[in-house]
Amino acid sequence: MTLKCGIVGLPNVGKSTLFNALTQTASAQAANYPFCTIEPNVGKVNVPDVRLENLAKIAASAQIIPNQIEFVDIAGLVRGASKGEGLGNQFLSHIREVDAIINVVRCFEDDNITHVENSVDPIRDIELIQLELILADLESLEKRLPNLEKKLKNEKDALQIIETIKRVIEVLKDGQPARVVEIKNIEEEKIIKNLQIITSKPQLFVCNLKENEISGNKYSKLVEDFCAKNNFNSVKICAQVEAEVASLETLEEKNEYLSTIGLDETGLSQIIRSAFSLLNLISFFTVGPKECHAWTVKKGSTAPKGAGVIHTDFEKGFIRARTISYQDYIKFNGEEGARNNGKLRDEGKDYIVQDGDVFHFMFNN
Repeated sequence: MTLKCGIVGLPNVGKSTLFNALTQTASAQAANYPFCTIEPNVGKVNVPDVRLENLAKIAASAQIIPNQIEFVDIAGLVRGASKGEGLGNQFLSHIREVDAIINVVRCFEDDNITHVENSVDPIRDIELIQLELILADLESLEKRLPNLEKKLKNEKDALQIIETIKRVIEVLKDGQPARVVEIKNIEEEKIIKNLQIITSKPQLFVCNLKENEISGNKYSKLVEDFCAKNNFNSVKICAQVEAEVASLETLEEKNEYLSTIGLDETGLSQIIRSAFSLLNLISFFTVGPKECHAWTVKKGSTAPKGAGVIHTDFEKGFIRARTISYQDYIKFNGEEGARNNGKLRDEGKDYIVQDGDVFHFMFNN
């Protein structure tokens, strides 16, 4: 499964520059005026994972297939977006379709780059975006309610949906996001997910800084404090630096450039990994001479669910999972070495997939 993350923020905060670097393309137009991105740009990027190369080297795999995340560059939101300002409704509809939201926050001063609110204030900007998302959810749910109430007599599931919507509406009216609603059961969790409520989605905040302030400044400190208080994660990057690194052709050139500015890795790698973690995901692997393949599964999933990620038939006919931990696969130089040292295990239907497991699934056709 490919996860989708929406990149949001005010105009001119570096969203499209970041997107271009993420996807290593120039498909998103980066310009110094609001609404230069009218349609969302979409790009898929690989999830960085050095374990794949290590596994593939041992197994002499002909091909490496990493996990991927899809990023959607959504045009800048402005004050009043929930009421349609700046084509806001169109942009907000794209946000509803993503699994997680990446908020790019301007944490730099530059007189040559216009700020839509006329000053640099990251907390005001964050609160503005959050309020517009809350108002958009509130309007959407209040519009749905009358139609659902009409269906109540004919659809037995409508009552629980209505009750859930009313609980969420009350929270939104208090100026709080839907994520603070206490979910009572699995059914209610499914209802909220199906409603595509924007403020129920996990969020990551990205501080966009100048190159000479990439380690942080007074603005990024405000964002970090906000995130700590509200249980969010944050990442510090310089979108322009990321774009320059992405334009370099070889890994050696990229590493040399990063070294000159005192970085061990790109901010993009941090964003991609953080987005993956944000969605409560882990990776497992299938390894062989043909390919070394990373697969995505929710943390806490059973082995049959993991098998089902590869093919639904694998889950339906699941018998057992021949399992080696990543550490043991590396330590004992592959499957044969792991088996000889008692590190190859046969796990059943109740086994919980661990991050880094190397699987060979047994199933009935």
